[in-house]
Amino acid sequence: MPELPEVETTRRGLLPLVGQTVDQVIIRNASLRWPIPQHITQSLPSQKLIELSRRAKYILARFDSGTLILHLGMSGRICLLTQNEAPAKHDHFDMHFKDGQVLRLRDPRRFGAVLWAEGDVNEHSLLSVLGPEPLDDSFDGAWLYQHIRTRSAPIKNTIMDSHLVVGVGNIYASESLFRARINPQTPANKLSKAACNRLVSEIKSTLSDALLAGGSSLRDFFGADGNPGYFQQEYFVYGRTGQPCKICGRPISTIRLGQRSTFYCEHCQK
Repeated sequence: MPELPEVETTRRGLLPLVGQTVDQVIIRNASLRWPIPQHITQSLPSQKLIELSRRAKYILARFDSGTLILHLGMSGRICLLTQNEAPAKHDHFDMHFKDGQVLRLRDPRRFGAVLWAEGDVNEHSLLSVLGPEPLDDSFDGAWLYQHIRTRSAPIKNTIMDSHLVVGVGNIYASESLFRARINPQTPANKLSKAACNRLVSEIKSTLSDALLAGGSSLRDFFGADGNPGYFQQEYFVYGRTGQPCKICGRPISTIRLGQRSTFYCEHCQK
């Protein structure tokens, strides 16, 4: 599943559309995770795209009358085409612009979303319950320490909870915990203030490094421009079961936490 760096990479690839006017909206298959609202085929043409932002793993396309909420789901991809191309089997949604560019949602598993919100998009039911952005200044060690005092779940599960902090998915949780030298099984409320400071710092640096690399291309992720990400080449632990730790040389271990594979070094992460 695309995580925060992949979604942000996609958003940045779509920025050439800002300021452009919609010419046509085509819905080929409305049956995604939630039905695509049919009214946008009539309401969006002739509207100018004012802003493209991101909240958690949602891309927000703001127009005068409201905001289009886009989500990649498990295997979705948003492509930016410079001209109209014949749609493929899993190309479910197009937004054509008057300058010839096309935003296209390709989603084989149909877990993605195209939704519409009027008014303040942050009040939408999908966004209003979310925690802070991990790269914002408001998310710091003191904040994390305060908000995990009553949580006894493993710290890896805890930082993947989008109600606590958004965008720290399975890959980047494993990588951040390794960088912070914290065992992923540690109960969250057992972390010291120093450990929380260290973990937040490494979450920020891990995500920032992934953004610089264009995200991680596992299976079928490519940016809006069709280019893959390269951060998987920098993984310390994720997907490296049995391979030597890049720090101590001992083999990387794998366990299941919260039904997700978790990769860590038993020696480095006490």
